[in-house]
Parts: sequence; structure tokens; C-alpha cells
Amino acid sequence: MSLFKLSNFAKIVPYWQLFAQGVAVTVLMSLFTVVIGFVLALVLALMRLSNVRPLRFLGIGSDGHEKQSGVLLKISRFNPLNFLATAYVEILRSTPVVVQVFIIYYVVFSAISLPSFKLFGFIKFNRFFPGVVALGMNSGAYLCEIIRSGIQSIDGGQTEAARSLGMSQVQNMRYIILPQALKNILPAIANEFVVIIKESAITYTIGVQDIMSAVNAVKGAAFIIAEPLIVATVLYFCLCFPTSKLIAYFERRMSRGDRR
Repeated sequence: MSLFKLSNFAKIVPYWQLFAQGVAVTVLMSLFTVVIGFVLALVLALMRLSNVRPLRFLGIGSDGHEKQSGVLLKISRFNPLNFLATAYVEILRSTPVVVQVFIIYYVVFSAISLPSFKLFGFIKFNRFFPGVVALGMNSGAYLCEIIRSGIQSIDGGQTEAARSLGMSQVQNMRYIILPQALKNILPAIANEFVVIIKESAITYTIGVQDIMSAVNAVKGAAFIIAEPLIVATVLYFCLCFPTSKLIAYFERRMSRGDRR
């Protein structure tokens, strides 16, 4: 590999289309990942906030009241939905993204025959889809805590008011709690989009044609590495910095409306 030279940037010009396609793939992957992550996170958050206790009867004494202590009382408070959601979140948040990507691609999808067509003529679906799934699962674990905290930040008095109006728990969550919670956590969800743009770089290891894949292609063809990495850095910066500033702008507008 040659040392850094300004003249080497001329060698990158023939590969500009690879970088353009890499930007498109990165943006599309980030958008799909946020959607998948948000839906998954919403389900996980509701599971963690649920009060499903199928063994509740074990904690009820002969007098019809809940026992004060004992092993059976602890078993009766077991919530399988909360347990599964908590385990998922802790495992995904405590393991490297690259390991998760490899497990999804080389283990899970090795047993599934995905179609090998190309989206928009250049995105390999059988590489792109596993990458989106892996990043979406990882993002869902982080967004789950954001959504859960947003739901819990809504004053409990609003739930009581909804019940007094005859609304069910589902109606209360759909029409009262979630709209307010989503407004509060929207900036955090948007920031997650910026994080995913950067984290998506890891998917080039499974053959996704993102920006880092273009860097790898130039490295192998032109035997240079510093210059394509600089180009990749500029491209990621051009994607992330304006997006973060736009998010900050809307966040200020939303907080200004709350102060009125």
C-alpha cells in the first residue's frame, strides 16, 4: 500500500459510482433499520411494561388475599413477557454488533434460501436483508429503553382519567399515552438514525455494498487505503452532521411549542 498522496485521489475518480451506490445503500439500510427497530422496540417496551402473571394464583392464600412472603409469592410474580423482553435487551446490548451481524448472516440465514435479485439494479438482496435484520434487532434493543422511559414519563393521572371515561387499557395506550410518549422521544429516535448510519459500516463484512465496501474495492484495485478512507470519512460526515443539526432544529421547535 502506498503512503498518502494528493495525487492518489485521482485514482479514486473511476470508482465514484461505487461510492455513490454505497451512500444510497447506507441511507436505505439506515431507514429500514429504524423502522424495524422501532416496531420491535415498541413490542419489547410493551412486554416490559406488561403485568402478565400466569402463576398469580400461587401467591393467593386460603383467605383469598396475597401472601406476604415465601417462594410461592415470588413465583406468582413471574412475568414471562417481561422476562423474555429483558433478556433480549440485555443480551443484544451486551454483545458486539459485528458478532450479531455474523450470527444473523452466517447462522440464521444460512438455513434460509433468500432470493438473489438486486434492488434498484445494484443492491444484493441476499446480503442487504440480513444486514438490515441484524441492525434492526440491535437497534430495537436500544430503542426499547427509550420508548419504555417515554411511556413511563407520562403522568399516571392521565391513565386514571382515561379509565374514568370508560376507555380500555388498549385505548388508553393507543390514544392517550403513546402519542404523548412518541412526541417526547422523537429526538432520541431520530438520533438513533444517525447512530445507525455509522454502525451500518460493519455490514460490509458480509458483502453489503455500502460506503466501506467501496473503500475495500478501491483498496484492492488501486492499492491505496488512506485516500478512500478519507473519502468515506467525508461521506459519513456529510450524512451524519446535517442530519444531527436538522434533528436539533426540530427538537428546539418542539420544545418551544411546549413552553407556550
